[in-house]
Amino acid sequence: MNDTIQYPPLPDRLSVDPRSPYHVAEVFQHDVGIKLNGKERNDVEEYCISEGWVSVAAGKARDRKGNPLMIKVKGVVEAFYR
Repeated sequence: MNDTIQYPPLPDRLSVDPRSPYHVAEVFQHDVGIKLNGKERNDVEEYCISEGWVSVAAGKARDRKGNPLMIKVKGVVEAFYR
């Protein structure tokens, strides 16, 4: 038996928000992990490997449409399947 799972390739830029042009639904059928500067982050909303940043929520602050306010954290970004 061959139990290997064929994962779709991880894009250079990926967003959790389904309204974003960088959202790829096939990737989210599997568990995706993000490392920033060697430490795993669980609060990442969007990332870009080539530009070296992740976008995370800035506390409990919300914009006028009810979406969380985001901040960009820069560093070495690695994306992987768990």
